[in-house]
Amino acid sequence: MLDPASVFDNSGPLEKPLTDEVLRAVEAQLGHQLPIAYVDLARRHNGGSFARDAHPAPGRTSWAEDHVGVYTLASIGRTARFSLCGELGSGFWAAEWGYPDIGIYIADCPSAGHDMVALDYRSPGEPAVVHVDQEWNYRITVLAPDFETFVTGLVDESDYGVDD
Repeated sequence: MLDPASVFDNSGPLEKPLTDEVLRAVEAQLGHQLPIAYVDLARRHNGGSFARDAHPAPGRTSWAEDHVGVYTLASIGRTARFSLCGELGSGFWAAEWGYPDIGIYIADCPSAGHDMVALDYRSPGEPAVVHVDQEWNYRITVLAPDFETFVTGLVDESDYGVDD
């Protein structure tokens, strides 16, 4: 079980803790069942800024040689701007920015929309967590085989020796 204190910074959640009713409605609207680890985390801390702001990548991205920057995890709900079904939710990225319809966009990056992190539902089973790089023709790179592995793999970008 993911510990919210190790996942998020000291800011509060984006929305109230997740209820069964909201979960059912969001999953119905998105057309996908969310990973259990994501749901469990949202029941205790529903979205917010990550405490660790980078994830290793298997190769170069438009952000860096060997990692991607990450900023905020979308809450499961509708009321926060950056919730899965909110104003800047998953559907917004496909409709307004042309991101591919591969699943659910769950995390934004410091590039302000030029790359995103998504749950990729194109294969059966647990969705992989991928980086979609708009700057490089929406190139899709697998970051982790599942949500829990993605979150536990987050590191401080300062570990890469990158200056702001």
